[in-house]
Amino acid sequence: MVLDKLGGSLQDAIKKLVGAGRIDEKIVDEVVRDIQRAMLQADVNVKHVMTLSQKIKQRSLKEAPPGGMNPREHVIRIVYQELINILGKSANVRLAPQTIMMVGLQGSGKTTTTAKLARYFQRKGLKAAVVCADTFRAGAYDQLKTLCDRMGVFFYGEKDVKDAVAITQRGLKAIEKYDVKIIDTAGRHALEKDLIKEMEDIHKISHPDHKFLVLDAAMGQLASEQARAFNASIGITGVVITKLDGTAKGGGAMSAVSDTDSAIAFIGVGETPDDLERFEADRFISRLLGMGDIKSLIEKAEETLKTEDFDVEAMLSGKFTLKDMYKQLEAVNKMGPLKQVMSMMPLGKLGMKVSDDMFAVTQEKMKKYKFIMDSMTDKELDDPKHINSPRLTRIARGSGTKYEEVRELLKYHKMMQKTMKGMSGGKFNMQKMMKKFGM
Repeated sequence: MVLDKLGGSLQDAIKKLVGAGRIDEKIVDEVVRDIQRAMLQADVNVKHVMTLSQKIKQRSLKEAPPGGMNPREHVIRIVYQELINILGKSANVRLAPQTIMMVGLQGSGKTTTTAKLARYFQRKGLKAAVVCADTFRAGAYDQLKTLCDRMGVFFYGEKDVKDAVAITQRGLKAIEKYDVKIIDTAGRHALEKDLIKEMEDIHKISHPDHKFLVLDAAMGQLASEQARAFNASIGITGVVITKLDGTAKGGGAMSAVSDTDSAIAFIGVGETPDDLERFEADRFISRLLGMGDIKSLIEKAEETLKTEDFDVEAMLSGKFTLKDMYKQLEAVNKMGPLKQVMSMMPLGKLGMKVSDDMFAVTQEKMKKYKFIMDSMTDKELDDPKHINSPRLTRIARGSGTKYEEVRELLKYHKMMQKTMKGMSGGKFNMQKMMKKFGM
C-alpha cells in the first residue's frame, strides 16, 4: 500500500508507546521525534511536521484520558487525530448522477485516472460515460478509448477534431442518459493562458458538479502551487493524487493539498483499472498506523466476491485449515494485490511486521498449491501436523510437484496462520482500540 516506509516508521513509533511501562514526558518526546523523522522522510512540509509535533506533545502531557481509555490508548488516539488534521477533510463525492470535469498538467496521469474513475462508479452500480475533450495530446483519444473499451465504459470522442469546447457540447448530448458523465480535458506542461481559457469555456458549458485536479504524488510539496492555480481558475472541488504506490514524496503531495481550499477525493495506488480508492482521511491514517480498515475491506469484498467466497471473521480468527487458507487466498486474489488487501486488516499486536513472503503468492503458485492439496487426505487438510516425511513424499509424487514445494506450502500456511492470530490477538487488541476511537 501507499507510503509503506512511512506506515512502518509510524507503527514503530506507536509500538514504543505500547511497550512503555508508563507514559511520561521522556517517552512522549521519543515518540514525537520518531514521528517527525518519518514525516520529513515522506516529504511532508516542515511547518506541518512541527505543528503536528507540538500538538501531540502538548495534548499528550496535558489532556486527561477520557473514561474507559488508558494513557497509552489516549496518546495513540491523539496521534491518530492529529495526523488526520494534517491531511484535512475529504472531498464530498456522492454515489449519484453527476458531471465531473478532470483537469491537470500533462504527465500527471489524468487520462488513466479518468478511465479508473469511470470504473469506480461502474463498480458502485452507476452507468458511467466518458467524453474525450483532450485535443492537445496526440495519443489521448486512442489511450482513453482503449481503456474505456476494455472496461465496457461508453466513450465519446472525435478524432482529429481540435475544438474541445464543441466536442464537449456534442459529447454531453450523446451521453445525457448516463448517470455519471466524466470529461477529460487537455493538460499542458505548464498552466498557460490558452489552457486556462479552454478550461473555463468547457466549465461554462458543462456546469460540472465536480472539478477534479489530478496531481502526480512525485511532485511532493510543489503540488500546493498547482492546486492553488487551478483552484483560482475554475474552483477545484477535489484532488486526485496518482502514483502513491511508487514515490517517497507522497506525504508532501497529500499535505500540500491542505494548504489550499481543496480536499483529496481519490488516491491512485496501482496500475490496474480498480486501483483507485475513495480517499477518507480517517481510514487512510488507520491503515498507516496498522489499525487496518475493515470498512473498506468489507466494501471491496462486497464489490468483487460472492457471500460464500470470503469470511472476514475467519480471516481474522487465525484458526483455519489448509482448505480454509486456500479459499481465503483465492478470495483475496480476486480482490486485488494481497499486500493492498492485507493493509486493510488490523494488526492485533502493534508493530508486527508482515513478511514480504506473505505477498509473494502468484496465480502460478496458487495453481501449484491446489494440485498439492488435491493430493492430501481430509485428515491432512484439517491438520497439517499429521504430514510427516513419508507423507510429504507421497503428496509430492501424487501432485507432480517437488518435495520442497510441498514443504513450502506447509511453511506458508504456518506463517499465514501466525500472522492472522497476531491480527486478532495480543494483549493490545487493535480491534478493541478501533472501537474506542469510534472507528
